Amino acid sequence: MFPLSDENPTDLKPIGTSVLITCCILTWIVLQNGGFSSQVLLASICKFGTIPVEVTGSVGIGIESSPCQIGGYSWQTLFSSIFLHGSWLHLIGNVWFLWIFGNNIEDAMGHSRFLLFFVFTGVVASLVHTISQPNSTIPMVGASGAISGIMGAYLVLYPRARIRTLLVLGYAVTITPIPAWVFLGIWTLIQMFGSTANPVGAGVAYMAHIGGLGAGLLLVFLFRKPLKE
Repeated sequence: MFPLSDENPTDLKPIGTSVLITCCILTWIVLQNGGFSSQVLLASICKFGTIPVEVTGSVGIGIESSPCQIGGYSWQTLFSSIFLHGSWLHLIGNVWFLWIFGNNIEDAMGHSRFLLFFVFTGVVASLVHTISQPNSTIPMVGASGAISGIMGAYLVLYPRARIRTLLVLGYAVTITPIPAWVFLGIWTLIQMFGSTANPVGAGVAYMAHIGGLGAGLLLVFLFRKPLKE
């Protein structure tokens, strides 16, 4: 199940969405060398990714198993990790979801509120991941948590909007429009199942996704533009 587009027109140009996508791409190319150097990639992830033990101060626990050199407190990585990615596929997937769902949420919030909403839900997602695994020495990166917040807001504001979705059912491949509440409901169940079946996530920060989604569901009313009477 993969979203291709949505049938949900907007009034505002998606300037904020475009800015965020550009920031993610430039960070990947300039800071992470486009993933072409494994050493540069690992160094960037270790320096700017969210490493729970550095956020909680539990330094000394499990450090020998870490791919990074663990230092002291590093709260700023709750923010910086949002714009880093682990691979081209990771980047492309996040940028695609951001483009499909972000423009409508930006339309509902306005450019400035949308950018603040993205950053805030992203930081909350990083923090929830850290709280769920306070002694982890594995760095977490990616915009997925913030995008989960956008998807939560989309679920609240546009539950009936139709998402053109690529469905692969065994040997059958089809493209069909699905109501947003169905698409996002299934996506949410996948995250919940993943976090329960495998808390470590096999490389997927499921709790960050859930944290971002929850933040989006709760904060959308605070960040959306006032309704006209």
